[in-house]
Amino acid sequence: MPFLRPALTAPLLAALFCATPGQTPAPGSEVSTAIPQAGRPTLLVFITVDQMRADYLDRWKGQLTGGLKRLADGGAVFTNGHQDHAITETAPGHASTMSGRFPRSTGITRNLAGVNDLNSPLIGSRALGASPFRFRGTTLVDWLTAANPATRALSVSSKDRGAILPIGRSKQQVYWYSASGAFITSKWYRDTLPDWVQAFNLRQMPHDFAGKSWDLLLPPSEYAEPDSVVAESRGRSFLFPHRFSASHDTAAAQLLGFPFMDEVTAALALLGIQSLELGKGPATDVAAVSFSATDYIGHRFGPDSREVHDQVLRLDRILGSFIDSLYKLRDSTRIIFAFTADHGVTSFPELNTSHLTPPPSRVNLTPAIEAAVAVMRRAKADTGAVDLESGAFLIERRSGITPALINASADSFVAVARRIPGVLRADRFRDLAAADFGKDPIARRWIQMFSPDIPVEATVTLARGNYWWYYGVAQHGTPHDDDSHVPIIFYGPGFKPGRYDQFARTVDMAPTLAQVLGVTPTEPLDGKPLTAAIR
Repeated sequence: MPFLRPALTAPLLAALFCATPGQTPAPGSEVSTAIPQAGRPTLLVFITVDQMRADYLDRWKGQLTGGLKRLADGGAVFTNGHQDHAITETAPGHASTMSGRFPRSTGITRNLAGVNDLNSPLIGSRALGASPFRFRGTTLVDWLTAANPATRALSVSSKDRGAILPIGRSKQQVYWYSASGAFITSKWYRDTLPDWVQAFNLRQMPHDFAGKSWDLLLPPSEYAEPDSVVAESRGRSFLFPHRFSASHDTAAAQLLGFPFMDEVTAALALLGIQSLELGKGPATDVAAVSFSATDYIGHRFGPDSREVHDQVLRLDRILGSFIDSLYKLRDSTRIIFAFTADHGVTSFPELNTSHLTPPPSRVNLTPAIEAAVAVMRRAKADTGAVDLESGAFLIERRSGITPALINASADSFVAVARRIPGVLRADRFRDLAAADFGKDPIARRWIQMFSPDIPVEATVTLARGNYWWYYGVAQHGTPHDDDSHVPIIFYGPGFKPGRYDQFARTVDMAPTLAQVLGVTPTEPLDGKPLTAAIR
């Protein structure tokens, strides 16, 4: 039998978290879509699923019975939604959803320069600090608090960047998971963990998974994907069931890569909504919840795996329980939902050879890097100024590095990169702005990636389906639709249910929500309201 933690099933979630009665629809029923006369929604729930490809909702539609089904069937669904920037990674994706701005505007352009901050020590962990100090500008939370200072926000994830970046620099209630088995925060937000988080941690729910296992939710015949695929999990431990260690501490660390991490995240979010009295009005409060297990599982097993299939089915049930429990806590006619993902993912090249021409591979750009470094070395300049990350070639402005030297080094990099098999294109970044963005989405996505103060000299885009040579697990991060195409769904009062095929971007979500909530952004945005979905 598949292992399901009894304390987190829907009926018990309702019993645990439902101290305040509200209007509770029967499971599977739809919520009223008319904004009540009493006022605008008092709670926005913004859900982000890490590495949730848009096609998952259709691929396994017939097996969805919970929250994903409810959102997809009863929401305003934009079927052509995208993270419309080039480096489709977790940090840039989360920073764009509630800010309405591209990475060039938020300043969050890559994971390695995301939330890591030695000046903001963690509360509850000895790991390196974290904060949104690199984040530029504002988010929907700031616009709401500017309109009504009584607005409160909670942001929860198993990842620090998944919890921090959706609400930007706002010093609200922000918590993420530590491999020790506890939810933590940093000095950026507060000096101690609040009592309700400490009480949650004392329950040691993650430790209770010791000795348990993850098996299929449905009978094996319900999964079209083979279980024995050696490309998955680096060729090791790729068969069901997947077992936790018998050690409680080790199991708590392993939880990040199991579906049950999302259950624990949902439980903390519900407890936080109840403890902080979010959604009781009269102001509009925000609960941002980022579910990260799909990303960990997707990296290990890939998007075509039986594991990802089962994870999405479990996430569907978890979201169903989460929504049902939330409707018992608060009046459903005063809640709106937004649902999206920070990025998609690309299939393993080894499993994609029959679908793409030429067959994809793992592309090594070392010769291009060496060519750029050689130019710097001949000029006796600091070769450490040269860097390549996720296709962006950078040269830091250091002493002795002249504009002419930068151009020579970047030109050498581009010339060699263009000759490497698997490279679709290599461009000087300065040249991309002249492209026709309507006909050249790759150029558009690179331009929307970086602000002028970031020293990007060139970009490399691999052909679709190819992987970087240095990364052993399933990858994302390219400008291609496999990585950019994500679900965009609005659900609840103020939205017109239906499927919309217009091109939509995650930066359009915040201005859409702002219009429904009746607040004005406090700065210019890159996104525009998706008015077709607004009632």
